[in-house]
Amino acid sequence: MPTATASPTSQPWRVDKMADFQNPLWGFALAYPDGWLQQSTAEADGLAADSQAFSAAEPALEQPHILLRGEWNGHRQPLAPLWNQHLSKVAIMLGAKKLGASPFRMGGASGFEAEIQLPKRDNRRLWLGILARDTLILHLLVSHPKALRADFEPQATQAISSLKFLSKVEGLAATAEGLPLPPNYAPVDPTSLVPDAQGAWQAYAGASGIGALQAFYYRELPNYGWEISEFIPFPNQVEIDFARLRIHKDGLTATLGILPTDDAKKPLGKIVIKYE
Repeated sequence: MPTATASPTSQPWRVDKMADFQNPLWGFALAYPDGWLQQSTAEADGLAADSQAFSAAEPALEQPHILLRGEWNGHRQPLAPLWNQHLSKVAIMLGAKKLGASPFRMGGASGFEAEIQLPKRDNRRLWLGILARDTLILHLLVSHPKALRADFEPQATQAISSLKFLSKVEGLAATAEGLPLPPNYAPVDPTSLVPDAQGAWQAYAGASGIGALQAFYYRELPNYGWEISEFIPFPNQVEIDFARLRIHKDGLTATLGILPTDDAKKPLGKIVIKYE
């Protein structure tokens, strides 16, 4: 499925007008055909030529689309076992067979890819990919009806081949102390998150996944001059139920906590900062 792009002259299907997409939390970007639609949730980012692909209804499965989903790998677990577990789940859910995989490299990251052979009664083609870069795992999915392969697959290949991982996201908001803030996070009363908070506390609330927030701060804090002296990721094997970072910069020392919401299946993250 997706491979490194060749020269435009050898690709008569190549789309010349592309739009840019960037996920500032997980830190990746790609280009997709102008005119396609893009939609994101706290769990995944979707690209499609038709808005019906984003519908919750059953016909949405028949619409060609690309999905990208970040996963936090703070403990840097080996990728191969995670990939094999993922393929096994796919096989059970879809009744797929012959789930052979091959090495996959894109955007400076490496991983695996597989063309999933669905049951004959299924009209779709399904491709899965997985890439690992430091503490980030990126899951990729391309699905489309077999009848649309000639039109959709080359454009999907062009989009995925443009994938790149970001070392820094430009244009972020920051606190007065120079600590970067994830998009769409707003100040809240610290005692709403930590009831006994007193003194130099700050707190911010939004609707991003706790894994994405950990990836964001692990990447962006050094870009703003902060040194991370301790990072206990979430989930962890110590007796704290949140992610904790000890950071310092220019004489400032702070503890940054990323607290999960009560939803165990899809925990979002809230941010608290205590300056010393």
